[in-house]
Amino acid sequence: MSIYFTEKGSAETVNRCIGRGATPRARQVIASLVRHLHDFVKDVELTQDEWEKAIDFLTRTGHVCTETRQEFILLSDVLGVSMLVDAIGNRRPEGATENTVLGPFHVADAPIRAMGDSISLDGKGESCLFHGRVVDLDGQPIEGATIDVWSDNADGFYDVQQPGIQPQWNNRGRFVTGADGVYSFVGIKPVSYPIPDDGPVGDLLATLDRHPYRPAHMHFLVTAPRHNKIVTHIFTSGDAYLGSDTVFGVKSSLIADFRRIDGATLWQADFDFVMIAEGAGNRR
Repeated sequence: MSIYFTEKGSAETVNRCIGRGATPRARQVIASLVRHLHDFVKDVELTQDEWEKAIDFLTRTGHVCTETRQEFILLSDVLGVSMLVDAIGNRRPEGATENTVLGPFHVADAPIRAMGDSISLDGKGESCLFHGRVVDLDGQPIEGATIDVWSDNADGFYDVQQPGIQPQWNNRGRFVTGADGVYSFVGIKPVSYPIPDDGPVGDLLATLDRHPYRPAHMHFLVTAPRHNKIVTHIFTSGDAYLGSDTVFGVKSSLIADFRRIDGATLWQADFDFVMIAEGAGNRR
């Protein structure tokens, strides 16, 4: 193989220049990236004009990023990469609750609330009782598990998106299980909403004739001593966007049955969280 650049041997020429001081992992990752990237360029026979448009797209994506908006993560989300990395890093035994993406709207240290309390502070939306248990793979309740929850409001916005409009900590809270492992709180029946689509990622979605919507969901972050944390959502059954979530976060096991309680205006969603012991995950 020639040491000089040729179309056929392009990836090998680049990878040959990786120095001996590179760590084995850096060598593995970058060499694979170069091979796949060069194969992609050859496969589609990328034109100079298309290459320049790609550079412009990435440049604009970087310019949009701020302390409160990460357009590159959004790009990773809509290409399914965020979910794939999450899936590889959180392989679990059958029966354990599956992970999904954290999303950009989690806020640490939400108020600790009593079981049964309401997290809806703005008075909007249809009330919903969220109820279930936190258990291990054997079905035994886990005491002292913290369930950190958050959702959008009835208008499709999180409180951090509307400071001064929504009350602080609206539709957020933390709950700690007792000996029975049971949790319960009142929120709202979530509504679907669009991701920010006024930047380069929105342009990409439009080019691909894709919508920007996420199906309705409630976020859960479940932690307990000596157990692996769960970062997940439960999704509203029957939502129009379940099969086309713009960030591909839906897994069939996370779709919950939201039903009206007989004779009441209250909805109810039952969902149990099954945790695994530390060190028991990430197995193929």
